[in-house]
Amino acid sequence: MRPYLDFLSALSENNHKDWMDANKKWYLDTKATLVADTEVLLKTMVELEPSMASFKAKDCLFRQNRDVRFSANKNPYKINFGVYFSPGGKKSPGPGYYLQIQPGNSFLAGGIWMPETDTLKKIRKEIDFSGADLEQIVENPDFKKLFPSLEGEKLKTCPRDYEASHPYIEYLKLKSFTVSHPISDQAVRTGAFIHFALEGFQQMKPLIDFLGQALEEVEDGAGLL
Repeated sequence: MRPYLDFLSALSENNHKDWMDANKKWYLDTKATLVADTEVLLKTMVELEPSMASFKAKDCLFRQNRDVRFSANKNPYKINFGVYFSPGGKKSPGPGYYLQIQPGNSFLAGGIWMPETDTLKKIRKEIDFSGADLEQIVENPDFKKLFPSLEGEKLKTCPRDYEASHPYIEYLKLKSFTVSHPISDQAVRTGAFIHFALEGFQQMKPLIDFLGQALEEVEDGAGLL
């Protein structure tokens, strides 16, 4: 049984440095399990994204410490574990695959979340030219089984330079291009989430490729959520 949810539940109720210091061994043991599971995931992810062949598990894990400088929430630690696979690394503006582990809120996701203006323009340009390709990806029955639709905030009106009559105007209105699917606590505890995440990431691959092509970063080894 994986230890993640028990540790994170306790951390959520004791989110302060004194508790973390007193439970450092518990945290390190739990993190060691996470690193081992991430290594298993990464081995298969490299088959999907060969440019990640040099990555180590630590390159894909988010820090547990929160940046509280500009946040009203001053709790020092995240109450979830985050694993992120992107050809360009965790700080890349391009597309990537994400796994979150949190009691009652575990999920897998992928795509690009709230890209910068220049990145968004490139994606919209790709949709303008190749919207049929995107539609084919998101309407694929195997894809829709896990990811019913593209998620993300939408503009209420048409983006500049695009008419309401554009055949892919609903895609063009999106400000994010992400998909997600929940993972049960039971799947996390048993480790079944690993197989499920890999299946989901494989289904995401065409969407990640489409977004990477829009940014012309896949060839350069860059990539995101």
